[in-house]
Amino acid sequence: MSSICHAENKSLWVVRELGLPAVVKPCVDCRHTRHHATGKIRVNANGKQLDVWLLIGCERCDRTSKIPVHERVHVQALDHERLVRFEDNDPAIVRELVHAQRRLDWTGTWELNTDLPFYDIEDAKDPLEVFVRFELPAPVRVEKLLTKGLGLSRPAVKRLVDEGRIRLPMAVDARARQDFVFSVERAE
Repeated sequence: MSSICHAENKSLWVVRELGLPAVVKPCVDCRHTRHHATGKIRVNANGKQLDVWLLIGCERCDRTSKIPVHERVHVQALDHERLVRFEDNDPAIVRELVHAQRRLDWTGTWELNTDLPFYDIEDAKDPLEVFVRFELPAPVRVEKLLTKGLGLSRPAVKRLVDEGRIRLPMAVDARARQDFVFSVERAE
């Protein structure tokens, strides 16, 4: 069953996850800045003190690096269930830790699924309301969503926005990461 639905003059676009974003951090060996999550979390105990690190690998030289999650924290200060999830390399915890990083590169991590069959904006007789739903918090430029979803060039999208035919709740060059609704008005 598809989560994409289409009703008369309404459409649902879904930004789907293809993979985790790259962590932007210079590699100590090759200085490349893109790292992928290895899916592993390292927990090291020193007496009753714990260190927890997210392990990442350089996309160029594959060197493994650590991102501190907890350093020298008392074992009882961590929730037991969370500690077990760290030790089990729980994919949901890995995802949470990657998304918590300050600098991420979302290139190639998302795709846009639409239920929109061919919709000729230039000759449209009825307005269209489009609901955009994000399955992940990827910051996607609104203009890029519109070009992909409507099959238009960037200048065509800009022209339609300037003419008021595409009505957005934000600027066309803004980055969206949360659900929103926009409309495409009919040609006069």
